[in-house]
Amino acid sequence: MKAIQMKEYGDESVLNYTDVERPEPKADEILVKIHAASVNPVDWKIRDGKGEKFGMKLPLILGADFAGAVEEMGAEIKEFKKEDEVYGKILIGCYAEYVIVKEGELSKKPKNLDYEKAASIPMGALTSWQAIFETAKLKSGQKILIHAASGGVGSMAVQLAKAKGAYVIGTASGSNKDFVKGLGADEFIDYTSTNFEDVVSDVDVVYDTIGGDTQKRSFQVLKEGGFLVSLVEDPSKELLKKYKVEGKVIASVANAEQLEEITQLIEEGKVKTHVEKVFPLSEAKKAQKLSKEGHVRGKIILLP
Repeated sequence: MKAIQMKEYGDESVLNYTDVERPEPKADEILVKIHAASVNPVDWKIRDGKGEKFGMKLPLILGADFAGAVEEMGAEIKEFKKEDEVYGKILIGCYAEYVIVKEGELSKKPKNLDYEKAASIPMGALTSWQAIFETAKLKSGQKILIHAASGGVGSMAVQLAKAKGAYVIGTASGSNKDFVKGLGADEFIDYTSTNFEDVVSDVDVVYDTIGGDTQKRSFQVLKEGGFLVSLVEDPSKELLKKYKVEGKVIASVANAEQLEEITQLIEEGKVKTHVEKVFPLSEAKKAQKLSKEGHVRGKIILLP
């Protein structure tokens, strides 16, 4: 099968479009023929060297979420059958024509989405679900500040928070105002012209997808007892204590039950997705370069 494989860490030049052996499913595994895979920032972060810190073994095939159809199943698989249209999130391996997954990593694809749009969902939606509901315990009627609200993760968070009845404030560059408001955000802040801490206060949850100075300034807008959940770095213990708030850094995991709840919201029209750009798998270098530039609205998709 064709795949994008890397045998060393480095810039996008280490990504090789090549032939690799098609995997065979074990008794408790499913082989999925991938129709679309999405590109996430974690992909090029792993490529740049974080994969080594995570203990990943070279050679690697990147890619964490996908949409496709069941090709083969092991004898123990009960919930799926051949040709089921599915989507899901795994740790790694989606920049390929086929991928091996476990039953708990897979859900039936939303009926109202094509493969490209479906592939753009699992990583961003599961990450946001686990961050804002499971970790920060966001509830209906509470206020959340979402940084980088126009990106693949942030745009999912805006919609999921609104679907659960929260008051949503999103930050992004001014050109994304209509997009973010269209997702359901109650307020929009152009970070290029306004310091969010000057206009926001008494927030129950801050969803930090940026880290650094943005995270530090975010403590100022939280109410006492609030929660800062980050995807990029541990919140400062000193600042947590100073502002009397809680905080945690998280990494998302596969969860079929949560993905099924998200699927239901999609089929009800409460969560939508935006695909910014579609590349053939052979152009993964271009796709990752675009992702790393950091100005993508929604998601980038690869087609095997």
